[in-house]
Amino acid sequence: MLRIVDFLFALTGLLLGFPILLLLYFIGWFDTGSPLFLQERVGRNKKSFTLVKFRTMKVGTESVASHLASSSSITSLGHFLRKTKLDELPQLWNVLKGDMSLVGPRPNLFNQEELIAARDALGVYGVLPGVTGLAQVNGIDMSTPELLAETDRQMIETLTIQDYFRYILMTVTGHGQGDQVR
Repeated sequence: MLRIVDFLFALTGLLLGFPILLLLYFIGWFDTGSPLFLQERVGRNKKSFTLVKFRTMKVGTESVASHLASSSSITSLGHFLRKTKLDELPQLWNVLKGDMSLVGPRPNLFNQEELIAARDALGVYGVLPGVTGLAQVNGIDMSTPELLAETDRQMIETLTIQDYFRYILMTVTGHGQGDQVR
């Protein structure tokens, strides 16, 4: 059921949001010369997939979790994209492809060993990662791996269709902070 909802929302979002996506792509081209950011992330059952986002950091910035990156790496456009969460829009493609869900645990990098161990112990990798979720709307990021894994597990165990839509609405209306950059 949720896969159908994910697919329909992602398809609708990509079709209706195409002018915005195209505009941000071209603005990003002038900002960094490389508007899309592709990164290998840990997906369902710990399988690798390529996450697509709008680039918010300078080309060549080290591939680390956001909380370990330097804020000086973020471009002026990147600050705007992060604040408005527009950098996440290309992930609708990941949702459409079935790599992600709209709601689920945020996909982490393969070098985040502490988070991987904590999530693995709690069975978090048994579900598709998401664009948003309980942790994100509560401002819990990857800098606190144990708390994040526990919150992800709680969401998985208690997720209802009402929660699914509530987390999406909370994200769209600006709740939560996403991963902080130092």
